[in-house]
Amino acid sequence: MAVKIRMRRMGRTKRPIYGLVAADSRSPRDGRFIEDLGRYDALTEPATIELKRDRILYWLEQGAQPSDTVRSILSKEGVMLQHFMVKRGLTDAQIEEAVAEHRQRHEEKARSATKTTAGDRRAAALAAEATLAVEKEAEMAKARAEAEAKAKADAEEAKRKAAEEVKEQREAAAQTAKVEQAEKNIEQAEADAELAVSGKAKSDAVADEAVAEPAAEAAKEAKAVVEKPTEVKAEAAADAPAEKSAAEAAPKAEKAADSTQASEEAAKK
Repeated sequence: MAVKIRMRRMGRTKRPIYGLVAADSRSPRDGRFIEDLGRYDALTEPATIELKRDRILYWLEQGAQPSDTVRSILSKEGVMLQHFMVKRGLTDAQIEEAVAEHRQRHEEKARSATKTTAGDRRAAALAAEATLAVEKEAEMAKARAEAEAKAKADAEEAKRKAAEEVKEQREAAAQTAKVEQAEKNIEQAEADAELAVSGKAKSDAVADEAVAEPAAEAAKEAKAVVEKPTEVKAEAAADAPAEKSAAEAAPKAEKAADSTQASEEAAKK
């Protein structure tokens, strides 16, 4: 009798559970079986597998052939690896270590390829939306921060330019005032020079007048000195007869005065 290890459908409608059984290869799928070897529930995430390892190894040693689906399950669980290592005569420790590594590798692979349910997909979508919203908010915050930084930089640049313009205007005004002051100084110097020249000319004229007046007076006095002897002579000639008459009249007057005095004295007596 050829024994085959295969799947046997169990459970209920729309909720199947499969049993691993050792059965005669001529029996129908859900017919009579020789031994129950485990359970397989494909609807859970991940799939639930319950195996009777020692009995499966027994039937494999007896030459039972697993179906393709059962072979895949047994391979993932390391049962087939254990069967081949036993046939090669390896120790139990080596077999256990190799099987443990094999099962861990397949479990990691299964976790990475685990099917997701509708609830999982919905939760993942919500998480993705939340992450997207957070990223969008972060981008908006970054954009706002960049805009604020740019506005601040622009304001500082405008302030700096305004300060530079004010400084330039002040320097230009100072330079203009300096030039105007220099021009005024030049004009004042020219005016002072003209005034000094005119004052010098006036001083020279006054000095010339001062020199000319004494000279004129000296000339006038010299002329007067020249003309005075003639006048003296004329005055002397004019005064000579009068002096002569006065000299002649003087004794007479004295005489008369003496007579008058004598008369008065006689009267007093």
